[in-house]
Amino acid sequence: MPLFALDNELIFPPVHLAEPDGLLAFGGDLSMERLLLAYESGIFPWYQGKDILWWCPDPRFVLFPQDLKISKSMQQLLRRNAFEFTVNQAFARVIHQCKTTKRKDQPGTWITDAVEAAYNQLHRCGYAHSAEAWYQGELVGGLYGIRMGQVFFGESMFSTMSNASKYAFISYASRLRDEKVQLIDCQVYTEHLESLGAVMIERKQFLALLGRYLKEPSTPG
Repeated sequence: MPLFALDNELIFPPVHLAEPDGLLAFGGDLSMERLLLAYESGIFPWYQGKDILWWCPDPRFVLFPQDLKISKSMQQLLRRNAFEFTVNQAFARVIHQCKTTKRKDQPGTWITDAVEAAYNQLHRCGYAHSAEAWYQGELVGGLYGIRMGQVFFGESMFSTMSNASKYAFISYASRLRDEKVQLIDCQVYTEHLESLGAVMIERKQFLALLGRYLKEPSTPG
């Protein structure tokens, strides 16, 4: 399959033309309009070097909130409120921590300064959201992503304390379920999210779900 080069025109190629690993196009920009169009189309950005790469993998890794799995150990942490959980109280700090926190077996991060600025703008406009876990007043874990209709597109997580990001994710996924969000896009496989109930589905099914759930309102708290 050809790899498409994007220019200033606000358009993406058909996703079925993506490479086997999901890579569809490169270039373009991180304007709010392009990013929102990407998510609506089932596409997400991921940097490699200096180029913006646009992806739509098949299969797609997703979590249906009603299928969220909570281990007994995490249930105990939730029952005793081991962390303080908040939403949208520290978006800029969360994305910056996702950018700078070192991860095992990962030499760097895809979150560039331009990505950080773009998603902070999306947050100010009401599209990007964060969930936070605090311990004794210190931000120790969290995640951020894009919320549209009844879909949450997860982007990145961080943790500086054991179980903090998992606590934030479980708490937020439970809240999203209560607010009628039907689908959490996890993008690509991780063992961590599989343990919480995420599964692989065909890209065709994922796009059909987007077509359905992006049109439906949710009830943000």
